[in-house]
Amino acid sequence: MPKHSISGLNLTRTHKLSAAGVAAAGAAALVFAVVPGAAAGHGKSEAVAQNVNAKPVAFSAVDVAAQTQRATIAKQADESAAQGKAEAVAAKKKAEAAAKAEAEAKADTEHKASEAASRSTDRTALPAALPAAVPASAPKTIKTYGHTVDSWIRQSLNVMAAHGIPGSYNGIYRNLMRESSGNPMAINLWDSNAQKGIPSKGLLQVIDPTFRRYHVPGTSWNIYDPVANITAACKYAAAMYGSMDHVNSAY
Repeated sequence: MPKHSISGLNLTRTHKLSAAGVAAAGAAALVFAVVPGAAAGHGKSEAVAQNVNAKPVAFSAVDVAAQTQRATIAKQADESAAQGKAEAVAAKKKAEAAAKAEAEAKADTEHKASEAASRSTDRTALPAALPAAVPASAPKTIKTYGHTVDSWIRQSLNVMAAHGIPGSYNGIYRNLMRESSGNPMAINLWDSNAQKGIPSKGLLQVIDPTFRRYHVPGTSWNIYDPVANITAACKYAAAMYGSMDHVNSAY
């Protein structure tokens, strides 16, 4: 039998055939291990394929739309808050200017009265000069309100009465609690208005276009301001239904 030399070893033909057989068997075993269907059968292969196909999709167009919508809403909220802050600053400056003017007028009146009294030689004229030191119209006491649902409703009713807007405490309270549970920062991010990019906001869930159209003069332009939100909603309800008292569901 002929001999062959491989790497310094002398192998016979029988040795070579044995080595080839072992290599073929190893390759077959490798294929058997890699293909699960070869051991488990056709049914198990189909189950594995179905499991692979059942994996959920990680991202979708809905996710992208939701992220875009949230960004738009956040931007609107920031703009509304900035506008409300600017209004507060302007109102403060106006109040300070009015207070200063009133103080100056009072000081001028008192000074004139004092001069008139000092020039008078008749003591009987002194009592007549004293009333002039009192301002013609004493400043009215400003009614203050708290930061509760009850306070917001009562303040809104006063504003509504001044503008001829109908509505009762019970009608406002009933709808307010249904729409926002008394949370002035409530916002609806899932209804049809939200899908259009104009979500309902505030105590009575008003959308921005409606708030701007039915805004009541003298109230804040911030849609989240409790009194501004209530009065605008009641003005809208009066135009559409006659009064907020007639509203018993989403409006």
